Amino acid sequence: MPRPVLMRCGSSIPTLSEPDLSALSRSSAMPEPAPRGKTPAEHWPVVLETRGWEDYALIDMGHGRKMERYGPVTVVRPEPQAMGIPRLKEAAWEGADAVFTGDVDEEGPGRWRFNRDLPETWEMAFGPARFHGRFMSFRHVGVFPEQAAHWEWIVDQVKAAKRPLKVLNLFGYTGLASLLPAAAGAEVTHIDASKKAIGWARENQALSGLDNLPIRWICEDASKFVSREIRRGNTYDGIILDPPKYGRGPKGEVWDLFTSLPGMLYDLEKLLSPEARFMILTAYAIRSSFVAIHELMNEALHRRGGLIESGELVIREERGREGKPARALSTSLFSRWSAP
Repeated sequence: MPRPVLMRCGSSIPTLSEPDLSALSRSSAMPEPAPRGKTPAEHWPVVLETRGWEDYALIDMGHGRKMERYGPVTVVRPEPQAMGIPRLKEAAWEGADAVFTGDVDEEGPGRWRFNRDLPETWEMAFGPARFHGRFMSFRHVGVFPEQAAHWEWIVDQVKAAKRPLKVLNLFGYTGLASLLPAAAGAEVTHIDASKKAIGWARENQALSGLDNLPIRWICEDASKFVSREIRRGNTYDGIILDPPKYGRGPKGEVWDLFTSLPGMLYDLEKLLSPEARFMILTAYAIRSSFVAIHELMNEALHRRGGLIESGELVIREERGREGKPARALSTSLFSRWSAP
C-alpha cells in the first residue's frame, strides 16, 4: 500500500505575548501533543501528497483540466486548480477513454463522451479494499484518490491503538474510508444520505471479500444521526467527516457546509469517547482556506489536548515531462485531530 508523503509542513502556531516579528518565522519542527484537558497543539500549514498507486495516476493537467488513469481507464475532467499549461499534445487529451463535458462546478451535472466501448463498472484496488469505478453525472467515478493520505493515516491510528476502535464515518460515499479501518481491526458505522452510495459501498465490501467485517451501513441524514447518538449516549473512538458543500438528506434535510458544519463539529466532540484517538475533516470546492476549518476544529476540541494539523491535500503527477519536474495539484482542505 502506498504511503502518503508529508510534502511541506509549517511549525506550531506561535503565541505572541507582545509584538515580535522573529516569532512569525516558522521551522519544520512538529510540536509535542498537548495533554488531555488542555488546548490542542497546532501544526500548519501541512501539505499531504499522494503520488498515485498501481490503479491511479495523475497523467497531465492544465488549462482547467486534468487527465487521470483509474485502473485501465483514462479520464479527462474539468479542474479549476489546474492553472498551468498541459504538457501532452491535445490529441492525447482528446483520445482519452472518457471525457467529461458540461458543468465545471464540483456539484454540477454534465455528461461523458466515450472514445471506446467501456464497461459500466471496472475494478480497482487500494490495499485490502477492492472497489468499482463508475461514470457519474456529477463528473465523479467513485473514488477520491487524494484521500489516500488520510486512509493511510487512519489505518495507522487504528493499528496503533492496539484495541478495537469504534469509528464513525459520516458522508461515507462508496465506503473506502470504512473498509480500510475495518480491515485494520476497527468497528465502523458508515453513514450516507444516498441509498445508491450505500449500495455501492456494500458492493465494494463484497468485491473486497470483506463481508465478515463489523461495518454498519446506515442510510440517514448525518446531522439527525449525530443528534440521536448524543441522546443515546453513544460514543466513538474515531470520526471521519467528509461533507459536501451542499446536499440533501433522505427526507429533504438541507446541508450547507458554511452554516451546518460549525454546529456539527461541536456535536461530534460530544460523540468522542474519553479515550478517542482521532477526528478528521475534509472540505471540497469551497471558497475558504484551511485556516477557517482549522479554527473550527480548534474551537470544538479546545479541551481535548493532542494535536490539530491542517492544510491541503495534493496529488502529484506520475512523472515529469519535457525535462520539467512532476507538478502537484491541490484538491481539498483538511484538518485532523489526534489524541495525546
